[in-house]
Amino acid sequence: MIHVVFNESEVDLMKQVIALDESLSGEIMQVKDDLAVGPLSGIDTEDGWQARVEWWRGLLQGSPYKESLAGSFDDRQTVNQVKQQLDADNDEQVWVWMGQNQHDVCGYYWFMSQFKDYPGRLMVLYMNNLPFINEKGQIFYPSWLSEIQPREFLKARKLARPITPSEYEVDPDEWKKICDENAMIRLLEGGKKLVSKDETFYDSDVIRNITAEWQKASRVLSNILHRMKIKTGDVFIMWRMKELIAAGKIEAMGELAKGWKDFDVKLPGTVQAEATESSETTA
Repeated sequence: MIHVVFNESEVDLMKQVIALDESLSGEIMQVKDDLAVGPLSGIDTEDGWQARVEWWRGLLQGSPYKESLAGSFDDRQTVNQVKQQLDADNDEQVWVWMGQNQHDVCGYYWFMSQFKDYPGRLMVLYMNNLPFINEKGQIFYPSWLSEIQPREFLKARKLARPITPSEYEVDPDEWKKICDENAMIRLLEGGKKLVSKDETFYDSDVIRNITAEWQKASRVLSNILHRMKIKTGDVFIMWRMKELIAAGKIEAMGELAKGWKDFDVKLPGTVQAEATESSETTA
């Protein structure tokens, strides 16, 4: 059995699940790229793939992750490794675990679209609008696998089902449509339905968390990630903050190119007034 997940935290999570049920024992592999953001045009070609790597490399400048993270992994090699194991063992299965969020669904589309020649070998476990019990014993509906307690996966395993022939026809076409649109952001509308948005979609989350007083950009970033309803990664949000600075919608003081903790931000007066008016209207 091979387990495929789409977030780093879920690798350790699956290890905990396997420790509770040894019948789930198997290798855990992660699709690492966040395909919910960034360019997708020609991603199935070498040029398109490298263009995406270079896009990430630009965003990673000045980040705590360093530019070298871009290109340090290749999810295509993970796909090839899975195929090799399926070819070597006709009884081998792949279990694809996904939460109800755009990151996992994009990863699923990209991954499964390359396994049409392996019917019945890929099982999908999609936690789509399903209730679970949290640490306080309360029912909740998780968006991310990491929100689910390990013991709850022992029940969730019953959801495993093979990807159907129909899905092998429809889902790759849906992914191709999304790639052809080549928008900068993908959102999950419901089920497995993705919608494309332009790069400014999260800008309101950024502006909403900046005040007329100087604050560390890293602190603002933390607040944004904590408060935003539709989640995305810190690297993308920091890129948008810097783009808003370049556009004059945010003022900055310090060394932007050095690191996230090395500059402060605040709203210009006109933007502050607009943000206040928007908050009052929303209220």
